[in-house]
Amino acid sequence: MCRHLAYVGPPVRVGELVADPPHALTRQAWAPRRQTHGIMNVDGFGLGWYVEGDAVPARHRGDGPVWGDETFADLARTVRTTGLLAAVRSGTEGMVSGRGAAAPFRAGRWLFSHNGALPGWPASGAELVKDLAPERLLRLDAPTDAAALWALTLDRLDAGLTPGEALRHVTRRALETTGGRVNLLLTDGQRIAATTAGASLCYRHTHGGVVVASESYDEETDWHDVPDDRLLTVERGEVTVEQLRG
Repeated sequence: MCRHLAYVGPPVRVGELVADPPHALTRQAWAPRRQTHGIMNVDGFGLGWYVEGDAVPARHRGDGPVWGDETFADLARTVRTTGLLAAVRSGTEGMVSGRGAAAPFRAGRWLFSHNGALPGWPASGAELVKDLAPERLLRLDAPTDAAALWALTLDRLDAGLTPGEALRHVTRRALETTGGRVNLLLTDGQRIAATTAGASLCYRHTHGGVVVASESYDEETDWHDVPDDRLLTVERGEVTVEQLRG
C-alpha cells in the first residue's frame, strides 16, 4: 500500500502539509500509523503542485525513499502552492519499480494516486483494461495496477464525467473485476475526489482550504475519518461524502 495526500485552497508552503507536521507524509514513509498492509513506503515518492496562473501542475518523482531526496526537501521548504498531490509508495510484490511507477500520475491539469493493490496482477488486469484503446495503454508510465487505474480514470474524464463520477466508475469496475483495495485520489488543483475501498482516509479544513489524506499528520481534533465504501469530493471548499456503491 501507500500513503497519499491532496490539498486545494489558498497558497501554502508545501512543507506545512507534507514535511513539517509531526506525522507528516515524509514520516509516514517509514512510520505510518494507520497502514494495514506493508510496513514502510520506501519504493518511490512523488509531489505534484499547482501555482496561481498556471493550470498545469509541476511534478517531481523519485524511485527511492523520500527522505533521501535533496530536491524534495528543497521544494517542501520553499515552494508555495494552491493545490498539491503527494504520495509515498510501498511497492506490491511482483510490481515493477522505478520513477514511472510512483504517483502522482499526471495528464494535463490532472494528478492521480492509488493507495491499495489489485490481487492477481498482471493477469487480473487483462479483463480490467480490455475496453481501453491500445494507444492509451501504450502511454502508461509503468505496467502497474495504479497506472492502469489511472488510464481508466483518464478515459472516463475524457468522456465527460466529473472527477467524482470518474472515480466512482473506476473503483466499482476494479472491485467487480479484480477485487482488492482501491483508494483513489484525484485533483485538478481546484477540486479533489477520493474513494475509500479497503484503506483509511480522512480530511480537515486548514489554511483556508481542505486536506484529504490517508492518515492525519498531527494530533489536532478537527480531522474527520471517512468510512469505507465512500466517495469524497471537495468543490469550492465544501466537502461531500456519499456512498460509493449501492
